[in-house]
Amino acid sequence: MPAVQSDSLFIPEAEYLAGELSSDVRHEYVAGQVFAMAGASLRHNDIALNLAFALRGGAQGTPCRVNVSDVKVHVRQSKAYYYPDVVVSCGAEDAEAHSLQNPCLIAEVTSGSTEWRDFTEKALAYQKLESLQAYLIIAQDTMQVTLYFRDGDGGWQVSRFDEPEQSLALVCPEMVLDLQAIYAGITF
Repeated sequence: MPAVQSDSLFIPEAEYLAGELSSDVRHEYVAGQVFAMAGASLRHNDIALNLAFALRGGAQGTPCRVNVSDVKVHVRQSKAYYYPDVVVSCGAEDAEAHSLQNPCLIAEVTSGSTEWRDFTEKALAYQKLESLQAYLIIAQDTMQVTLYFRDGDGGWQVSRFDEPEQSLALVCPEMVLDLQAIYAGITF
């Protein structure tokens, strides 16, 4: 989903949050700049729903909850609010009514217009979240998933998956995620 900068003026965080409560259009916020979110393609939506469905199945019987594109993630260290395509949180410590502060998994379905932000700005911001264990960037025009994951020492590693028989081991929720499940019904 491409972001369109709506104004070059500095917007205070409180003003952004108040505006989001009554806005028909979702906006991401980064250090005082507000970006309107454009609509997604059908393929983008199908992939996000496939992922959310698979993650929800893996989260059953756990305290984890799976949310899709209308839930913001607050990255305090970057002074940012993003709307990931899919987000998983497993703790009760998320106290804000309209955003998550402690997700354990974030996924973005990327396109040509969002790829740069997903792999740079958002990857750097999301990795500042202490609770985050995995960040998935899922291509929509080819079968390719990039997995950033926290290793045992708290550092970040990256793996790329691009074969239909491959699967990803996730720790939050604890499950194995098949590429075929992510791309079910998608033809290239």
